[in-house]
Amino acid sequence: MTKWVVDQAHSSVGFEVKHMMVSKVKGQFEAYTADVEAADLTDLTTASIAFKFDVASINTRNEDRDNHLKSADFFDVEKFPTIDFVSKSITKDGADFKVTGDLTIKEVTKEVTFNVEFGGKGTNPWGVEVYGFEAEAKINREEFNLTWNAALETGGVLVGKDVKIKVELEVNPATA
Repeated sequence: MTKWVVDQAHSSVGFEVKHMMVSKVKGQFEAYTADVEAADLTDLTTASIAFKFDVASINTRNEDRDNHLKSADFFDVEKFPTIDFVSKSITKDGADFKVTGDLTIKEVTKEVTFNVEFGGKGTNPWGVEVYGFEAEAKINREEFNLTWNAALETGGVLVGKDVKIKVELEVNPATA
């Protein structure tokens, strides 16, 4: 098994959720770690994947909203500083993959499946192999005790239940 390093300058971990039932708020976690091991990344079924997102690094391009998301109303970063994902199984789905694992938010663990598209592989100008992937999953935030909301005068709620998690990765082999 080869260890792979995420190139954070060419990767992102983001999310989007409905706002006021009419638009979307998008954000990302600026700090995260990943442990990726695989015999062959062109066949992701050989991989073992673990992610840890630093919740305090959340960035929605609005400081007030970010501070609210860090508070006890949402992620409660003082008590729960990370979101964790550990793969349990990876299957081929046509040209793509399904990565199923345990997602833990605020001490609640649920099985989640990411649909993963292999973007390809190449060699960078320094002679290093580079592999690209895009992954997406949808969760119900309320199942992870992220239940804060506000009713709107016009009906509906301020924050949608469904959250899309979007991960774009560029990885290369770890150097000894």
